[in-house]
Amino acid sequence: MSFNALYTDLSGYYDLMCADIDYQTQSHGVIRLQQFFGNGGRQHLDLACGTGPHIEHFLTAGFQCTGLDLNQPMLDLARQRCPQAQFLQQNICDFQLEQPVDLITCFLYSLHYAADTQGLTACIRQVLAALKPGGVFCFNAVDKDLIDNNTKVRHSASQIANNEQQDFIFESGWFYTGLGDKQSLNLRIAKTSQGVTQQWQDQHPMVAVNFAQLRALLEPAFEVILLEHDYEKIVPWNQSSGNALFICIKK
Repeated sequence: MSFNALYTDLSGYYDLMCADIDYQTQSHGVIRLQQFFGNGGRQHLDLACGTGPHIEHFLTAGFQCTGLDLNQPMLDLARQRCPQAQFLQQNICDFQLEQPVDLITCFLYSLHYAADTQGLTACIRQVLAALKPGGVFCFNAVDKDLIDNNTKVRHSASQIANNEQQDFIFESGWFYTGLGDKQSLNLRIAKTSQGVTQQWQDQHPMVAVNFAQLRALLEPAFEVILLEHDYEKIVPWNQSSGNALFICIKK
């Protein structure tokens, strides 16, 4: 099954897949970074917005939000969650906006969906065009040289649907061969209902870069600040952890 079909089929379970994510803390952390480093504006674009859980918190904080995603079922759910926001079905590598914005976010390592270095370069080019002067591009990323292929993240969740309990196990992990600009996010989902278990497995193609390469792509047009992957503190990246927050201020 392709990754797009998987997400289309399971878009209704997306929030369960991400049940362990603290969207409020992540959103408030980036809002604080926008206050410190940004231009003071409130026009916000969320790339790869999914069902809109981050946007919900930005709206509450007084931002005017647009969400962008390639998956229409996700966007349908996002519109239900955040009817006051605008949503666009576009690819992060070639999107266009009618008006520039002050803040562009890309949470949950979704910038890696650019697939390869060419796609990543195109995405950065579109972000630059979509930002106002002094605008901020904030995202998290993983360094390909520091990936442990044996590390997996696993959590479980349950819901009641059609008067039946459904139990889920979600497992994901990065995999990089050690060569080239492509890696994968391996995903496994198991759903058990009435004693019957269904399983889905997939590999999402992702762009593989190290932080030095990513900084080099960004720095001609942005002032780049790397922080530890901690949305509650503003701490410089320690140069050894495998993931980080990138704060990119348009020059």
